[in-house]
Amino acid sequence: MLEAFGPDIWISDGPTVTAAVGFRYPTRMAVIRLSSDDLVLWSPVALTADLRGAIEALGTIRYLVAPNNLHDSFLGDWQRAYPDAGVFAPPGLSETRRDITFAGELRDTGLGNAEVPDWTGEIDVVVVRGNRITTEAALFHRASRTAIFADLLQQFPLGWFKGWRAIVARLDLMVAAEPSVPRKFRIAFTDRQAAREGFSRILAWPAEKVLFAHGTPITMDGQAYLRRAFRWLLPS
Repeated sequence: MLEAFGPDIWISDGPTVTAAVGFRYPTRMAVIRLSSDDLVLWSPVALTADLRGAIEALGTIRYLVAPNNLHDSFLGDWQRAYPDAGVFAPPGLSETRRDITFAGELRDTGLGNAEVPDWTGEIDVVVVRGNRITTEAALFHRASRTAIFADLLQQFPLGWFKGWRAIVARLDLMVAAEPSVPRKFRIAFTDRQAAREGFSRILAWPAEKVLFAHGTPITMDGQAYLRRAFRWLLPS
């Protein structure tokens, strides 16, 4: 149910969800335990009794995080179950999810990230802007040296998609040999300067591991991997 991914960080895979025009996506959440024993739930998957019990055994659920406006399917269920937990997301989601009470918006660490002071020194945040599909917040968990992404980096196994969807997935780099930024997201970066600023801060993280919602995690040489993944955008 919960799998340890490093010091004070766990992951749990949830059910597959169907997105636009029948594309199926696996779901994955991360649980980070702060030094206070408070828990940060990143991209919560479907709430079950077993998962709830396993997470509660780790600490107190204090924060619920939607990393972008595409990973909010189960957020309402978790807020109803834990009404005292603060819900945070990048700019934009609060405008479309009026059913959820947000405690604040995620902001870049060091640039006014005052809404979540308890994360200081433990979790860094970079909000990647300039994309017409979504604004995503990437996180860096210092204790495990893990960079965490939702949709900006993806890798599906060969055979996951069938028929014409398999062709689209191949052209979109969704089934590339290494987790990649899908072509649709690359095209959607209409403000490339804003994107470069965000990715430049991400590349400064001393990442050893890289965790994705959709794909096999990178477990070593994470910073070198991130430089390869974003080299299409950043100047040499």
